[in-house]
Amino acid sequence: MSRRSSRILLCVTFFLRAVSLPAQTSVGSPGQTTVKTTARAVVVDVVVDTAKGEPVPSLHQQDFQVLEDGKPQAINFFEEHKAKTLPPGALQPLPPMPPNVYTNVPPAPPSDAVNVLMLDTLNTPEQDFDFARNQLIEFLHNVVPGTRLSIVTLSDKLTFVTGFTTDASTLLAAIGDKKAGAIPETGMAQNSRGEEASINATAAMQSESIAGHGMSALGASALMSSFSAEQAFDTRNRILMTIEALQDLSKHLASVPGRKNLLWFSTDFPVHFFPNPGEQGYGNYLMLVPESLIHKTADALTAARIAVYPINAKGVMNDEALNADSRGPENTFSSSHIGAADPSANYSAEAKARASEIEQMNQLAAETGGKAIYNTNDLNTATQRAIDHGSRYYTIAYTPANNKMDGSYRHIEIQVTAKGKYKVAYRQGYNADDTTKVKAEPAADPLRPLLKFGMPSATELLYGVRAAPAVPQPPPNAKRAGKNAKLTGPTTRYNVDFMIRWQDVKLDPTPQGTKCGKLFQDCPPGLQTHTGNIQVGLQAYDRDGKAVNWAEATQGMNLDPNVYAAIQKSGIPVHAEIDLPNTDIYLETGIYDLGSGKAGTLEIPLHVGADAAAPPPSATAKTN
Repeated sequence: MSRRSSRILLCVTFFLRAVSLPAQTSVGSPGQTTVKTTARAVVVDVVVDTAKGEPVPSLHQQDFQVLEDGKPQAINFFEEHKAKTLPPGALQPLPPMPPNVYTNVPPAPPSDAVNVLMLDTLNTPEQDFDFARNQLIEFLHNVVPGTRLSIVTLSDKLTFVTGFTTDASTLLAAIGDKKAGAIPETGMAQNSRGEEASINATAAMQSESIAGHGMSALGASALMSSFSAEQAFDTRNRILMTIEALQDLSKHLASVPGRKNLLWFSTDFPVHFFPNPGEQGYGNYLMLVPESLIHKTADALTAARIAVYPINAKGVMNDEALNADSRGPENTFSSSHIGAADPSANYSAEAKARASEIEQMNQLAAETGGKAIYNTNDLNTATQRAIDHGSRYYTIAYTPANNKMDGSYRHIEIQVTAKGKYKVAYRQGYNADDTTKVKAEPAADPLRPLLKFGMPSATELLYGVRAAPAVPQPPPNAKRAGKNAKLTGPTTRYNVDFMIRWQDVKLDPTPQGTKCGKLFQDCPPGLQTHTGNIQVGLQAYDRDGKAVNWAEATQGMNLDPNVYAAIQKSGIPVHAEIDLPNTDIYLETGIYDLGSGKAGTLEIPLHVGADAAAPPPSATAKTN
């Protein structure tokens, strides 16, 4: 390395250095408009389509009217969000890059909305799940460039399969990786609502038949009560696990700016949020789940700005009772024990369950501002349709005239006053809870929330980064590189080298030396310098999203004319080192410019240990 290059590197190198940061004022999320208000504000994302389902662009604030509990509200903030598209042939592939080199340069302009694909094995039979998963693979092979996607699975817990990325190859690799959790274990899936209805009808007929063959009515009733109690227990557990997963997901997504579209692939959606389920006749539902838990989950979804798109994983909703291989109640006991069963009972039960399922999906979508998709075998196209629907929207914020924080449900109605017939989708209400009673968390530095596991890449500040095992590795007794004092066991030290696009960093001209006047222009050319401050962060997670090690530092830069001229040719280099456990790791990398408030982040998947044992094959550029 030349002497000049070394001088540049020394300006911005950090190695696990503890730095005291100045108090930070609140900053807007990268790429998003910040809404500042001294009063409680309600933020609603609104999707407007024509009667034919086509998006309606270029509406203005005066084209909307907001009502809360029937009373007009004054709009404080209005913004249109459009899907970022490119003309055919405009997208050029990134050039090949060396092994272990990645970049957060997006392959296409990212949309303002991000999309979470949730594969639900908890509420979906195995054969339906396999169908939905295969359709999703087909979708990923043809996904529109620039679409920001994340994959999670819901079983007995919520598993983050991938963080947000626009790289379809990363998503396809993850969805085919059994260790990532996208392929369920046999027996994990549950009965569908239609199948449960069929089982209920079968059990009722069996009970009647048994009573007719010597069992007392009291005994038959006890048998049915036992069966119902077991089913209620299973249903309650599924509901509670589903609600807990939605709370965890909401908490995770709360730091992500803008609208989040949750595309939920399942055959049963056992949740109700807005308004109070008891007000809509869901008495049995409230008997299974505490109302306070429903209330809390609704608040979490509202705060995270999550719109739910329920997608029925069954495809076309056929009548299973009429299938040739359908097992009717006559198959349970021999004909010597019971008489011929009425097949219309199963058909009626399934029809009723199917209607209830559709109503439930539509209700869930309406409550959160999404759209229900069902009765189609083309889930590939349906998925893209849902993403398109949620990528074009308007953000409206208003301060409610009713400032009482009494926990009551407030109904929102949004009308488009412009001429024409429109379909409007938005979150239709919220709970007026007093958030001041919630214990505030200590103020965090601006980069840390962006380095949470699975966050979408920030691209206001662009960089390339090389993450590779150090050669040679440090001796066993060397001091750990990283701030996790509890890190134990075998580790591999990684060198992480950034090259930051210098135009994205605010570098202020500053006079230097006593020969300069008060103004920069008075300074002789040889004494002109440029100063700036950047923050660098690394956060390493295991497959379960547990933080295993981290490092962060801030560095002031004081660049003389020669160094400033050098970085204009190559960028700003930054070096960091961190020790990682010998396992699969997701390394979140980030740069934050304290002068401009711009941030860049990128998640890098690493196979630690394996990477150190053998150099990886030649690779192309990995993007966010």
